[in-house]
Amino acid sequence: MRVPATIRGVREALPEELRARFATEIDDTPAAQLPFTLVRWSMNIPSGHDDAEEALLERVRSGDFTEVTFADDLGDDEYRSAG
Repeated sequence: MRVPATIRGVREALPEELRARFATEIDDTPAAQLPFTLVRWSMNIPSGHDDAEEALLERVRSGDFTEVTFADDLGDDEYRSAG
């Protein structure tokens, strides 16, 4: 699964009807929580998933970020799931 790792990228990839809610929440998110908020919102970006990816999505949606790698750790602008 590959999704944007910037606020703008996530916002633009979201369905239009979710963008205002995303903008409001991201504006109020403490800096230390930004990566988690971006990942959680990225789960709303339409895309097809195989069974393994769907299981990962459900785990992240539940708040379990173990084995998740953030773009900052990779030195690029994309989130990649572990796995």
